[in-house]
Amino acid sequence: MKNLLVIKAHPFTGEQSTSMKVLEKFIDVYQAENADTATVQVLDLYSEDIPEIDHLLLSAMTDLKTGVNFSDLTAEQQAKMNRFNELTDQFLAADQIVIANALWNLNIPTRLKAWVDTINVANKTFKYTATGPVPLTEGKKVLHIQSNGGMYDGKDFASMYLKGIMNFVGVTDYHQLFIEAIDHHPEQRDEILGKAFDSATAIAKEF
Repeated sequence: MKNLLVIKAHPFTGEQSTSMKVLEKFIDVYQAENADTATVQVLDLYSEDIPEIDHLLLSAMTDLKTGVNFSDLTAEQQAKMNRFNELTDQFLAADQIVIANALWNLNIPTRLKAWVDTINVANKTFKYTATGPVPLTEGKKVLHIQSNGGMYDGKDFASMYLKGIMNFVGVTDYHQLFIEAIDHHPEQRDEILGKAFDSATAIAKEF
């Protein structure tokens, strides 16, 4: 049984968001194609607890590295570390991951960055060696869905960053689906969306 983890990195639904509309299309087709062979778990970054690396979390990580027992951390630090580790383990348990977001100010949403921090973890998804960092993640497939107001063709900071992070931890089976230029060409909205739906359908059938 395959395990698909969907990262919903937008506060809107498909009724308001282009990227979420295409994500919903992908999920519908994927579930129809894999009804008996896959489970789908959606992580909504805007409705669930995604801990940021703040003073509490960073100090907890630093203390643990220096040998402090987990039980000696404050209750708030323990809660943050437990949730952080849960998200790391959730990523590691997934066979397939779909990340969907809009391009905001040439970058990914801050909630998505916080989630990325939970999957880029030394000795869990990569390790340091004498010759440099080595990925520890194997056998995963990732699809990145992103809506862009203009045309970037994968050269924007957000998509390059996500691809770079996934490659860094060991994901090489990486796919991208861009919905581009709806803001730049609003008169072509239906055509652009139609092509994105077609791409989402085709990818979902083969994913």
